[in-house]
Amino acid sequence: MGRSKAPRVLVVGELNVDIIATGVQRTPRMGAEVIANDCQLTLGSASAIFAVGIARLGCSVTFVTQVGSDNFGDFCLSALKREGISTTHVLRMKTEQTGATISLSGARDRALITYPGAIASFKVAEFDKSLMRRHHHLHMTSYYLQQGLRPAFPDIFKEAKAEGLTTSFDPNSDPTATWSKEIRKVLQNTDVLFVNQREAFELTGLKKTGDALKALGQLVPCAVIKLGPKGAVAIQNDKIVKHPGFRVDALDTTGAGDSFDAGFISTYLRGVSLQDCLQHGNGCGALSTRQVGGTAGQPTRTELEDFLQKKSSHSELSI
Repeated sequence: MGRSKAPRVLVVGELNVDIIATGVQRTPRMGAEVIANDCQLTLGSASAIFAVGIARLGCSVTFVTQVGSDNFGDFCLSALKREGISTTHVLRMKTEQTGATISLSGARDRALITYPGAIASFKVAEFDKSLMRRHHHLHMTSYYLQQGLRPAFPDIFKEAKAEGLTTSFDPNSDPTATWSKEIRKVLQNTDVLFVNQREAFELTGLKKTGDALKALGQLVPCAVIKLGPKGAVAIQNDKIVKHPGFRVDALDTTGAGDSFDAGFISTYLRGVSLQDCLQHGNGCGALSTRQVGGTAGQPTRTELEDFLQKKSSHSELSI
């Protein structure tokens, strides 16, 4: 976009804590027990991980949500404020508990158990949409998890576009496995769509990555399929671009996809190439896996550029 000032990003979504058990060798069965190597309480939710990630990359971020009037809510707000994220529009609910996700994390994948709490009851009535006029970009995620807000997603995106904002959307998985087609109404005003491979297959009904990508490219201007350790592939104006990702010693994959989104969008807002967006997204995703939790390993822009420069130099030496 060529702005001299930091882009202002509006994040409307869920906020919860993550209780992360790492080094889990297998998913436990009911009536059975497994051992973890470590366990930590961290800032959770796809929306918050994206918000912190893009704030560290130099964007100005406002977060809109609600949490309970409890210790978990205090923890979440303190974590956001430390990153310079505006929490003025975060409601504290006396009748709700802050949501929590229990994450069982291995080196390459994870399993999640989520208690939605205040996430499920958050509705558009609590959202002052005049905020859009003071921002450049809207990001929303966790479409299926946010039951109260879900019906308003299409109108929020439509109003954002009417106000001149660019938009990005990462629906994440559907816990009910129904994959309602109502999501297509959100896509009508989505500039950048993020999905992983399984989500791409579920949304399109197709079973090959290339076919699913092309189908999604007919629905939005830019669609991105995240492939985990294999990088990512995107389509924009019928042009397909791939990036293989980066090899790192992963400790915890929690929030790596949301960190990817932050790296991609922070670069997208600078108006550079799709290849650069994928590279920066993959860099942020890779770096985030080297520490426990979704935000602890997220890089600043300087740290990201240093990482990409080193990886580029090593690649050149190996040719």
